[in-house]
Amino acid sequence: MSEYTAVAVTNPHTHDVSAELVPEADPADVVAKHIQALNTGDWPGLMAQHPDSIEMHLPGGTVVRGREAVGNLYAAFTLPRAQRGMGGLTFTEQSRCEVGNTIIVNWRATADFLAEPYYGSDAYVCDDGLMVAIVGTMDGSKLVFKTTE
Repeated sequence: MSEYTAVAVTNPHTHDVSAELVPEADPADVVAKHIQALNTGDWPGLMAQHPDSIEMHLPGGTVVRGREAVGNLYAAFTLPRAQRGMGGLTFTEQSRCEVGNTIIVNWRATADFLAEPYYGSDAYVCDDGLMVAIVGTMDGSKLVFKTTE
């Protein structure tokens, strides 16, 4: 039985509700599901992996703690670009390093609205079939957007 819990959270934009965790078989499956959900803007799929205790450590020393805060971050991220989100961004794995239940992925992000690819790395800490922590390098201020004509 899992030690992890999940309070119900609601996407403030779409009103989708995520109320339960859906564990994967192993860390590789957790990461694959995460990247697939990011690439398709699947907010419920992203949230199904994160327990109440989720932490995201981001550039600049920013730490996002808890399922509700992470859900709000993903809700904004998965919005279409026209609504200032990153919907349409595609992450492609370039390489990975596995250490126990932690998978570090070097990735490339592309989108129709980007003038050039953006490169980064994320460390995904998995436990009990879930993603319990992320250390990410994505810095939206470093993205180079196409100019509109």
